[in-house]
Amino acid sequence: MGTDAWITVAVLVVAFAALASDRLPPSAIVLAATVSLLLLDVITVDQALAGFSSPAPLTVAALYVVARAAQKTGLLAPVTAQLIGEGRRWTDLVRLVVPTAGVSSLLNNTPLVAMLVPDIVKACEQRRIAASRFLMPLSFAAILGGTLTVLGTSTNLVVSGLLQEVGEEPFGLFELTPVSGPTAVVGLAVMVVVAWWLVPVRVSAAGQATEDVREFVMAMEVVAGGPLDRARLGDTTLVGRRHVFVVQVTRGDTVIAPVDLDVVLAGGDRIAFAGQVEQVVDLYRVAGLRSSAGERVEEVARPGQRLHVAVVGRTSPAAGHTLEEVDFLARYQAAVLAVHRDGHRLTDEPRDVRLRAADTLILLADEDFPELWRERPDFLVIAPTGGDPPHAGRRAPLVAAITVAMVAIAAFGWLSILEAALLAAGALVATGTLSATDVREAIDLDVIVLIAASFGLGAALEVTGVADLLAGAIVGAFDGFGTAGIVFGLLLSVSLLTELVTNNAAVVVVFPIMTGIVGRTGLDLRTMAVGIAIAASASFMTPIGYQTNTIVYGPGGYRFTDYLRVGVPLNFAVVAMATAMIMVVAPA
Repeated sequence: MGTDAWITVAVLVVAFAALASDRLPPSAIVLAATVSLLLLDVITVDQALAGFSSPAPLTVAALYVVARAAQKTGLLAPVTAQLIGEGRRWTDLVRLVVPTAGVSSLLNNTPLVAMLVPDIVKACEQRRIAASRFLMPLSFAAILGGTLTVLGTSTNLVVSGLLQEVGEEPFGLFELTPVSGPTAVVGLAVMVVVAWWLVPVRVSAAGQATEDVREFVMAMEVVAGGPLDRARLGDTTLVGRRHVFVVQVTRGDTVIAPVDLDVVLAGGDRIAFAGQVEQVVDLYRVAGLRSSAGERVEEVARPGQRLHVAVVGRTSPAAGHTLEEVDFLARYQAAVLAVHRDGHRLTDEPRDVRLRAADTLILLADEDFPELWRERPDFLVIAPTGGDPPHAGRRAPLVAAITVAMVAIAAFGWLSILEAALLAAGALVATGTLSATDVREAIDLDVIVLIAASFGLGAALEVTGVADLLAGAIVGAFDGFGTAGIVFGLLLSVSLLTELVTNNAAVVVVFPIMTGIVGRTGLDLRTMAVGIAIAASASFMTPIGYQTNTIVYGPGGYRFTDYLRVGVPLNFAVVAMATAMIMVVAPA
């Protein structure tokens, strides 16, 4: 190897050691490694910055925006709640990964994971279980499902294009399935067994932050004829939620408190909940509930509104009065959804509470509400808060239509995934579903920088010849085991290269090696192409080899080494099964 190759290997070793230590953000480590290679003249400026002009990070950014719309409107919340069940048995993991793999066979796996992650995190919070137990398996299942058809991942399309360059026909829709189907089944089985025991319980950075322990009270009404009408309280999702519980149930003039789990709910019942702000506001997503402040919410509900925290001032006209007495809605053009009072647990619904100075209110109002009232004595403090407006769910059908259109446009090749995702994101903003603030908050810049910076590392491996040496060495190591050994070595080299460069770059590097092996062994070129497409997607050992792994990295609170626990056995199982199927389908 030349000097540049040794420099590349040294930088990679240091970078991976730093990533394993988890002392610095992964984006900072990978960016620093790329900058180091640039300053050492291993790669050019264009190669170092190639990732920042690549469609990949911008595509993920656009998909984050689409995923934010799905989260804000609760589009997938009912689905994810059913997918993970109670989340305490290995069968609950099966319930998640099997449908995920099935759907990702026809829908590109990256947007699918991006849309599912926020709701899975929220569902896990409600069940008081660690989201880390589900997010890594979610990513791996989507990767395995993406190998089933040519539409599942862009890697399949890249290999299909490489086939055309050598005079072959492109892949058919299900041409990968005879090899990838059994491989995915084995992969899912191994993953469920290994993941259930080895995926650690982690807390995300957001979860590790100091929690807001203020307890707010909010009232909701049971919709007559809805799914909660005539339901036993203990059998609903209203109990067992993290940081929120039922305070009382009011039925006509009768107040039921404390509330027994055997209480059978009826249409028109008003239920008072107490809990942290994001948790109580999230109750608006529960089917069969509506705000007891319905009319007040309807009067102010419109696109661009946000939730605000406001503290009642000592000289405020609202102090000493109920909301109705002070005509709060007309005066402030804001609806009060919940109330908190330090040192005292409120049991009355917000509309019946006689407000005091220093009471904290959760308000639904326009984005400019803080600017309008910040300099007046009515409120001491006004600040934005977590949670989405209760009326956001009305736009779920619109978000669903835009998302389906995005997927269809990309699947049929009318536009690229990037163009379709940007079009969808623009439509969500244009229709008022998302505000500019929503867009800014949706994009995780650490993930975007991580993806963009990793392209520089891949370029260094390619231009210095390290990637070719690695692939050749791995194939050569298995040469003594016959044709099956060579195939296994080739697929393993693709899989390991994917962990260091992008999956698409890995197949580009290995494709010429594969054509040479085909000439020596007499194996079918198309079947071998299917094999390297599957192996290039078999990225389970690091969070940077595949975009879905990167997406779940932060929300799952994972460490770099966590991927190795499940990834090593899963990588080898997938490569071994793919090798076996190739030998069955296309023996030499």
